Amino acid sequence: MPTNDVTPGLSIALPSFLPSAPENWQPLFDRARAADQAGIHRVVVSDHVVFGENLEAYADPSVGGIEGGKQPTGPDGVWLEPLTVLSVVAGMTSRVRLGTGILIAALRRPAVLAKAAATLDVLSGGRLDLGVGVGWQREEYEAAGLPFEGRGKLLDESLAVLQTLWRDAPASFAGEHLRFERIYCIPQPTQAGGVPIFVSGTLNRRVLERIVRFGAGWIPWGPDVAAVGAGVVQVREALEAAGRDSAGFQVQGQLRARKNDSGGLDLPATMAAVGEMRAAGITDFRLNVAAPTEFEPALELLSGLVDAFDAALG
Repeated sequence: MPTNDVTPGLSIALPSFLPSAPENWQPLFDRARAADQAGIHRVVVSDHVVFGENLEAYADPSVGGIEGGKQPTGPDGVWLEPLTVLSVVAGMTSRVRLGTGILIAALRRPAVLAKAAATLDVLSGGRLDLGVGVGWQREEYEAAGLPFEGRGKLLDESLAVLQTLWRDAPASFAGEHLRFERIYCIPQPTQAGGVPIFVSGTLNRRVLERIVRFGAGWIPWGPDVAAVGAGVVQVREALEAAGRDSAGFQVQGQLRARKNDSGGLDLPATMAAVGEMRAAGITDFRLNVAAPTEFEPALELLSGLVDAFDAALG
């Protein structure tokens, strides 16, 4: 398989959740502005609407968790709503792309989500990427009045509605749960074809079908995180079998932060994996690294990361 022709980019997470309420959220804002000025390609935020107390389920792959996984907060942790966060960030940045990693999309009513995402895309100048997945927590679906067992079908129908409303005017749709005829959801996204959707999941038949039908990109999950190269081959074969050109397809990969003997970030060691990951088809290099909480030190760190990443790309 040839390598992807998408220009690779470096992405980081914004601190949109914490174990307890902070004095303020200025570190989130400073990191977002620093990422924008430093040349980080994409900032991403996570999603949980509610929590139950059965956090052990996060470590259960049978319900969508990840083996050995541990939630970063307790059930009473503070999790900001991701599209709201990105709307605020959009107003204080001008270049960096804005992503969810991931949004539990089926928890939102599809037409309302289509409107919110399109609005954010328009106001940000076409910078939104929507990473979506089914999640792992039964309590979130119960709180939304939705069946946990049918969450995959709910997500598929939600994505179908999003893309219909983003692309058609007037729009009509007939699905298992929703039907409408000749409606207008305006404004539509700035980006041609609608907001790019990045499908998260461990590769199985349903996830592959979701990627082929809706995906501009794939966010690996579970065992596929460590075996992403083999997964990329599988995804590209599925895309091409369906008649889709895989050349522009995007894939997230985890770029592991390496430390030096003194405990600081070892940039050369961290970036040593970039070439091999790029050859495997990774386009979005997600680096989880602790950043200073103030703007100037964060800008210095992130600028150094971008410079080292660009050098590693050659």
